[in-house]
Amino acid sequence: MKSRSLLVRRSDFVALFVVAILMGLVTFTLREIANQPQKLPDFQIGFSEASTTVVIESGDSGSEIAQKLEKAGVIKSAETFFRLAVSDSRSGRIAPGTYRIETKIPASQALEQLLDLDRVIGLISVRDGARLDEVIALLEANGFKNVREIVSERRPKEPFKLQSIEGFLYPAKYSFEPGSSTVDAIDAMTERFAKSLAEIDLDRLPEGISPDEFLIIASIVEAEGTPDVFGKIARVIYNRLDRKMALQMDSTIHYIKRERGNIAVSSAGTRIESPYNTYRRQGLPPGPIGSPTSAAMRATVEPDAGDWLYFITVAPKETRFTKSYDEFLSWKELYRKNYKAGLFDD
Repeated sequence: MKSRSLLVRRSDFVALFVVAILMGLVTFTLREIANQPQKLPDFQIGFSEASTTVVIESGDSGSEIAQKLEKAGVIKSAETFFRLAVSDSRSGRIAPGTYRIETKIPASQALEQLLDLDRVIGLISVRDGARLDEVIALLEANGFKNVREIVSERRPKEPFKLQSIEGFLYPAKYSFEPGSSTVDAIDAMTERFAKSLAEIDLDRLPEGISPDEFLIIASIVEAEGTPDVFGKIARVIYNRLDRKMALQMDSTIHYIKRERGNIAVSSAGTRIESPYNTYRRQGLPPGPIGSPTSAAMRATVEPDAGDWLYFITVAPKETRFTKSYDEFLSWKELYRKNYKAGLFDD
């Protein structure tokens, strides 16, 4: 079976809906309802019956969606639903997928249910920076079979030489049709990665950086910050590599320990023996530590200009950059103060 994927950034449903609008997934036009009568038939509240499934395809127009709903017995009149949808700007947020929706309901309820992503069958959300183990667990939890075995047999395509598809399962929301296989799911994610990669000009990478190293750096950039500072974080990494300094990225320790949600790294954590420990070992780890978004990949190719060597998030949404170790230490004390004050959520 084929699958469809929808991109969402930083787990934000609003961004998902904006993408849907831009892609023309659902279109409602006033021209299509010109001169239609004002009073149209509709089911009354309280008469809903057993649910059914309705498949919204990529590219479906508003009138096509309305016809599908009427044919499935969800609504009484396609015209009624269409007129309602035209007057409600949220209708442009309807995303492709297979929806489980009640039958014999008012058009207004039908619209609300189409806007409820919890009703999409087979909807899987791969978070930004998701690790391979996390994606495997997610697919297994959604009933996909032999995931680990299939993943272990996959290898990245050229120009990459890495021996694992860690980093290649693009962060997005994916809607899989009933009966989709594990191969379908993995293909959808790797194809979405390839599509995003095609928009990146790898020829603009700093001299000496290979495609494998590009992806490793992008995965660290993704894990270490937010899109507004991705470019600066990438520059810090390049500056440290140029000076043959240990990267000392907390995200690599989190990767080793398979932790999330705890931004503090203990002294013991920095002493873990692992090729991914960028405190103990100089240079890049041997592979990506998660799947980067397009924003992180772009920042890796085109980092901000600067001489920074250190950065630290001293408060939520406040990340500071400096080339001075002394200034970094003073900021570290501020971070500890704010951390003890409960400004950060572990």
